[in-house]
Amino acid sequence: MARPHYSSRLEDWFNLGVQAVLRRRGWQERIIPQVGYGNTEFVRVLARVVLGRDPRNQPRYDEDQVMRGWRVFVTAPATKVPVTVTVSGQTFETVTDRGGFIDLNVPVVLPPGWHEIVLGVHGDRQARARIFVPDPEATFGLVSDIDDTVILTMLPRPLIAAWNTFVRDEQARRVVPGMAGLYEELLADHPGAPMFYLSTGAWNTAPTLARFLARHGYPPGPLLMTDWGPTNTGWFRSGQEHKRTALRRLAREFPNVRWVLVGDDGQHDPQLYGDFAQTHPDHVLAIGIRQLTPAEQVLSHGLPVPNPDPGAHDPHRPTAVTVQGPDGHALRPQLRSVLTRPEPT
Repeated sequence: MARPHYSSRLEDWFNLGVQAVLRRRGWQERIIPQVGYGNTEFVRVLARVVLGRDPRNQPRYDEDQVMRGWRVFVTAPATKVPVTVTVSGQTFETVTDRGGFIDLNVPVVLPPGWHEIVLGVHGDRQARARIFVPDPEATFGLVSDIDDTVILTMLPRPLIAAWNTFVRDEQARRVVPGMAGLYEELLADHPGAPMFYLSTGAWNTAPTLARFLARHGYPPGPLLMTDWGPTNTGWFRSGQEHKRTALRRLAREFPNVRWVLVGDDGQHDPQLYGDFAQTHPDHVLAIGIRQLTPAEQVLSHGLPVPNPDPGAHDPHRPTAVTVQGPDGHALRPQLRSVLTRPEPT
């Protein structure tokens, strides 16, 4: 096995030193649960364990809490910590990774709908996580980007991103008009369908984003995010590769589902979704792209026009039907038209 990149070794050395200092000061583990999901074979459990001053006074990750963005990044991951996961009366054991994360598949089959599972550290510090299991007969699913698709963050321009992420509180962020209603309508037509939010944002921001989505009427669903830190191969993770990997995994885990993929034209969503539709044509029903304004394009990548899609003009590239509009109100009738179109025989 190849030796990890020196950046990851440096991060591990730093985290271990911070943990040692905080533990001597009495800090203990606390669990930050994420929304997980299941299928007909397993349940995927997502969570993070960090160190806090007093595990009995954990921050409330509910809709009424408001915090400055920078606070969610000032955390100390609890690495190599044993965690118990109890699903439907069955208990499983796992260990947090180098970032304090848990991403565990447990071989338990739950009925369709929402469920609660229990996570514990050292047997007494527990948290409850929600799990959504789609209808096994579902053939429709929805995957949505977050930044500049449902929430206006102007990522990834460094200064703007830093201001939005570290300074502004979550209630000061703006919602993209019509997107919540669009998603609610699509899912209302397909009860029990899976809904996922796929983002290149850091896991640290997941509680903040979950509150924002709930406050503005977006359907609940698992957030599939990533970690901005060093990896075993370099200084930073690839956001594009994260999205590609997540889409391929969803195709494997829900083989009968055809997805509506929604993103924006500020970065790479058209290319990523088009590539996925090309390699997995039976898994993509339609692609919806929110068109950024010229000002948003400049903040997003420096030019007042969309990022070019290298494969967009390839006549030999099969892809799904793609519709575009500035917001959910414009995308709604176009997607409705695509979804109600008779299947070719």
